[in-house]
Amino acid sequence: MRSMAVLVAVAATMLLTISTFAATSASGVQVVADQAHRRVDITIDGQPFTTYIWPVSLKKPVLYPLVSDERITVTRGFPLDQRPGERVDHPHHAGLWFNYGNANDFDFWNNSDAIKPESRAKMGSVVFKEILSTKSGNDTGELVVESTWITGENQPILDQTTRYIFSRRSHARAIDQVVTLKALDRVVFNDDKEGLLGMRVAHWLESPDEKGGVFMDANGRPTKVEAANTTDATGVYLTSEGVKGEAAWATRGRWCSLTGHTGNHTVTIAIFDNPNNPGYPTYWHARGYGLFAANPLGRSILDPTQPAFNFTIEKNQTAVFRYRVVLYSRDAGVDELNREADSFATEYK
Repeated sequence: MRSMAVLVAVAATMLLTISTFAATSASGVQVVADQAHRRVDITIDGQPFTTYIWPVSLKKPVLYPLVSDERITVTRGFPLDQRPGERVDHPHHAGLWFNYGNANDFDFWNNSDAIKPESRAKMGSVVFKEILSTKSGNDTGELVVESTWITGENQPILDQTTRYIFSRRSHARAIDQVVTLKALDRVVFNDDKEGLLGMRVAHWLESPDEKGGVFMDANGRPTKVEAANTTDATGVYLTSEGVKGEAAWATRGRWCSLTGHTGNHTVTIAIFDNPNNPGYPTYWHARGYGLFAANPLGRSILDPTQPAFNFTIEKNQTAVFRYRVVLYSRDAGVDELNREADSFATEYK
């Protein structure tokens, strides 16, 4: 009996040790790769924040989903995990992504399995290559990955190295995304509406004034956005220049925020541009139906009074884009957002 008691005590001690280790290992910002399942999970104190994924069903890697510190998911589920009441338009809008609608006349933005076979040769894909490093820490974690932009003619035109910095704040979570593009051939980002850093938000963050309609891409392809029940839609855009609501679309600013409410929770998503980025300050491709994007390269198509930008990277040259996305579990005010923009401007030069 005594031996049994000793064994039970030892087992209990081992279980406590294992549990303590598991709790300790889950604390802080953890960045854990699972290449067999094509994902890297990012958690904060054991709770989901986001996951870097490159599923075969998508034409680019994305961060999906994005979850606030109050465990509120701010990204749409479709096309990866559709939720009741969601819009099912734009199947290429998944999570948070980075690509463009016209690079050397190939469309990387609109590509999905929904593209008709006869049109696929003019599309492009961003193909995951490898994980360069992961790093976990108390308040920040880091992921560095490589991918390649490949045209519909199977020609690689850009190598992309992306450094993600995941951090926790007081009642907020942040993602810094530093993208280095190296041209494998001369690459022209022709002035286009579809770009560059984009995310598709949850239904409750859509505009209550959104009525749907037919939206044309730069190549004249129509995408119908059905009118939806906007009873629970509460999202309101605000830019650094004071432009509010649907008027924010195609205007410029160093930041744009989107604030909405679900249940007893208030969330603000803010995207910050950086003064060292090409095309600063960016145009906001911010739509009431839930597309929230920063597009610094589509100048004349968003503002016909401006000349075309046609940003070009010569062969073997590089360009760097830096963005910060913050999820605040509150209605973040203008002063706070301006301070964040000031801080971001000094951190990445």
